[in-house]
Amino acid sequence: MRIGVIGAGLMGHGIALVLARAGHDVAVHDPVPAARAALHARVAESLAAMGVGGDEAARALARISIENTLAGAVANADVVFEAAPEKLELKRAIFAEIEAAAPANAILASNTSVMPITLIMQDLKARHRALGTHWWNPPHLIPLVEVVSTEWTDAASADAMMALLEGAGKTPVRVAKDVPGFIGNRLQHALWREAISLVERGICDAEAVDTVIKASFGRRLAALGPLENADLVGTDLTLDIHENVLADLEHRPGPSPFLRALVAEGRLGMKSGEGFRRWTPEQAAATRARVARHLTRLPDILDT
Repeated sequence: MRIGVIGAGLMGHGIALVLARAGHDVAVHDPVPAARAALHARVAESLAAMGVGGDEAARALARISIENTLAGAVANADVVFEAAPEKLELKRAIFAEIEAAAPANAILASNTSVMPITLIMQDLKARHRALGTHWWNPPHLIPLVEVVSTEWTDAASADAMMALLEGAGKTPVRVAKDVPGFIGNRLQHALWREAISLVERGICDAEAVDTVIKASFGRRLAALGPLENADLVGTDLTLDIHENVLADLEHRPGPSPFLRALVAEGRLGMKSGEGFRRWTPEQAAATRARVARHLTRLPDILDT
């Protein structure tokens, strides 16, 4: 299959890597010349971090071509993945170009974490072939891809995308209704909202929040989902717990004032050296490396 990828950054290079390893020819375009120039080196680095080298890495890299124009990347594509920054008008403009240049039967997919796919695709003429694919970061290490249908997406397009992703070794999940955040980010940020609230309310500090999650239920989440866990302990016990705790959980509809203050003060996390916690460059690098090692080893752990 011929794949077009628009965007050669963190997400785009990972999407290209996954599909090239699966045997597909991938054409990548990025409007930034430096991103195009660095693409093969970035893919090679990610392959090496995954323990993939030798002939397998060489074959994957050979299947990835770099195109200087968007039209060149999508002209012969069966499927196009857009992996541009999270800016609605930018994505809309990109898809207008893609629709004009791609074959009439190509499936068009937007990679976004939270934006409703309906808003991105609403101006297309052939909206039946457009959908969302939320690849998780880093896309070459996280198995999940959420496949998001809009009210216009036909079943054949969604089925074909599911098959493509499954064939590439991913774990695709259908999202039948297009809502902000889809499934994963709605769950993740419900947890983050309560985590921020605990610190804001002086119940504990940020380190305590992270330690509690990593040293307790976080250890079983990869093997036992929350609704599996509810069935394991019993829905009756789950109901009893909810009767006692839900009313006290954070339920503001907007972002925390505490979070807004951090951003206003320039405390932007690892990139500024301080967010909820303080970070030296060495600590930030060590944390990123630890996460990458964990994600690389996790499949072997779960298979045992």
